[in-house]
Amino acid sequence: MVGTGQREKLNALTARDAGLVGCRHCTRVWPMETEICARCGGALESRDRTSLQRVWAWALVGMLFYIPANLYPMLITKTVGRASEATIVGGVIELIHHHAYAVAGIVFFASVVIPVGKFVAIGYLAYAVRKPHGIKPKRLLHLYEAVEWIGRWSMIDVFVVAILVALVQFNLLATINPGIAAVCFALSVVFTMLSALSFDSRRIWDEIETLSDETPS
Repeated sequence: MVGTGQREKLNALTARDAGLVGCRHCTRVWPMETEICARCGGALESRDRTSLQRVWAWALVGMLFYIPANLYPMLITKTVGRASEATIVGGVIELIHHHAYAVAGIVFFASVVIPVGKFVAIGYLAYAVRKPHGIKPKRLLHLYEAVEWIGRWSMIDVFVVAILVALVQFNLLATINPGIAAVCFALSVVFTMLSALSFDSRRIWDEIETLSDETPS
């Protein structure tokens, strides 16, 4: 049995049902036969059929770059002729040893929790919209919006490296240089953001139509 409130949600009218198509760039709605948005000039299509392929491709490349970002040094510090290297996790452990728990928590959250969480969330979204499921579309939309919003904060580790490199340059006394992991991490973040941007969020609402068709009257 389907409750009245749930049935109303399942029978919600979508733009495609109404013969309309929305622009993904400026959100203006046009008749279905319109090919170009008159407001922003963007191409109009009811659904991006290559969306999932691009989502998986960008996400896979992002994961490939994330592996060396954690294996290779993020910072190379030289003090009085002695050099030391620190990976992301190694830097977090060193901060904990120096009792900088707040900074260690921020770095760990921004450099490990957020990137891994984004990979999982994007993969979950791309997999969920492939076939009918029992997940509420609004819940998936909130997850997608969270992934899109939180993506910018993944660069905090790269910003810290850039600031340290710019500030700590005392020739033979002390210098800090970015390691190869900094480049890999930045590329991983960029590719993950491209993966999230490639996802056609309109496909989330197709599930309402599917469930509505299968719901007995």
